[in-house]
Amino acid sequence: MSIYELCDRATDEVTAADPMFATFMGVDGHDDRWTDLSPDGFAARRQLWASLLDEASVIPIDGPDETLARDVLVDELNLWIAQADAGQHRRDLNSIASALQGIRQIVDLMPKETPEQWGNLIARLATIDQAIDGYRASLAAGAAAGEHVALRQVEEAIRQARSNTADDAALLRMLDAHEESGGSPDQRAELAAALEHAQGVFGSFADWLEADYRPGASEADGVGEDRYRQAARNWLGVADFDPAATYAWGWTELDRLWARLEELAPQIDPDATTEAVMERLATDPDMAANSLEEFLQVMRDRQAQALEQLSGEHFDVPEQIRTIDVKVDDSGGSLAPYYTPPSEDFSRSGTVWYPVDGRTFFPLFSEITTAYHEGFPGHHLQVGVQFSLADTLSRFHRLVVWYPGSGEGWALYAEHLMGELGYLEEPEYEIGLLVSKLLRASRIVIDIGVHCGYAIPDDAWFHPGSEWTHELAVELLKIRGFLDDEVADSEATRYFGWPGQAISYKVGEQAILDLREEARAHPDWDPKRWHNDLLSAGSIGLDLLRSHMRARW
Repeated sequence: MSIYELCDRATDEVTAADPMFATFMGVDGHDDRWTDLSPDGFAARRQLWASLLDEASVIPIDGPDETLARDVLVDELNLWIAQADAGQHRRDLNSIASALQGIRQIVDLMPKETPEQWGNLIARLATIDQAIDGYRASLAAGAAAGEHVALRQVEEAIRQARSNTADDAALLRMLDAHEESGGSPDQRAELAAALEHAQGVFGSFADWLEADYRPGASEADGVGEDRYRQAARNWLGVADFDPAATYAWGWTELDRLWARLEELAPQIDPDATTEAVMERLATDPDMAANSLEEFLQVMRDRQAQALEQLSGEHFDVPEQIRTIDVKVDDSGGSLAPYYTPPSEDFSRSGTVWYPVDGRTFFPLFSEITTAYHEGFPGHHLQVGVQFSLADTLSRFHRLVVWYPGSGEGWALYAEHLMGELGYLEEPEYEIGLLVSKLLRASRIVIDIGVHCGYAIPDDAWFHPGSEWTHELAVELLKIRGFLDDEVADSEATRYFGWPGQAISYKVGEQAILDLREEARAHPDWDPKRWHNDLLSAGSIGLDLLRSHMRARW
């Protein structure tokens, strides 16, 4: 057996054992079942991962491509095993990326065009108690072991679970979608019954969280330096991570970026303070989309323009990903926009999702860079290239592996690159890029400071010497990330419940920029070739990415 054959089998076995993951990755054949989220389910998957790891350790390897295939497989399996051994599934409850959100988002993500696809959705909704019961068992095991999640995350999870039980819950719009698809009245009746069942299950889960789980929740938000180091290594794909040095760098970056913003702000209004300029950018109707429809069209136009003009000139873009969708997420979760990948066969397009929460006014200064980050040439290009490289990357590598260090790092680098290429043509859009970078620098100091228990530096301009609180995190996000009250609160809650993820953006971007500077010294420097080489590696760990690129440049 070759390493590629093992990777193919690993993909089949991993997705069969985790049907929710299979749906998310667009792997057919599992859309009618739920992942077993109970402790026994995780134990069974850990046994599978260990068995695959044993096989990978002894398989013959020939050449650099096979070496990369093996290294990627081994890295990912070791990561999963380490997470299982650390009991991460027993603490998997937060505001944005826990199993609760996964269960709800899978419902939106599932294809809903044919009677068979609607049948899969009905089967899942009708058995959603299986997923929730297993999930609850894992959380209960954590609680019994004294591993409660922070109270802030529990309360947000209760709110989100209850949002699915309302008479006007977004879940119920599935009935309208079914009717629009031409589904039969009999199937519609089955769907209505399954939706009623799902609403009851979400309500019962919220009741359990409130009555049984919440009383033991910790008031402390931070997870401690040891757990944070491990989490950061997992997100970044690095062997050694220094939170103290990264924390200090984050403060330096905040100062550097703010100084640049103060240089740019007079281009909008030379007589106004920087704060007044930012207030204008956030409120001026002439610099905003003034309806949801207008906003979505602006975002779609930006994606289409970038795809058309950059394909071939700056990137080799596979034909399969020259379509990208932009949709509204009304599931009631976090307010952060996000991207979902195409299906394995590209029948489902990559999609940028915007949680709008009833908003009808959208300042564009900050949204243009977000469009490039989530869509093209950000996540859509990177993930699409990875999915398309069947000739060089293993199926496991293409469909399963995605490290935020290189993945979010590339997306933030894409924002930076679009500025270099002239696509932030208005001064407010360049300011938007700086605001994006300021937000990511703010994430570094908040995320590391909260979870590692580091005080704000004594010489800082912001509450010197103070211990981090949720209120201080929200304040920094408002004055340096220029988020409004609601979004700043949502973002701070996200970081507090998802340790290590928030830093992956800027840490990853800096790693990519450093690699680019190294390659520019090469006599055959070619930016298009360099980008293609970087993208051809996929979203692997930063340590592996560095060795991959240095071998080529």
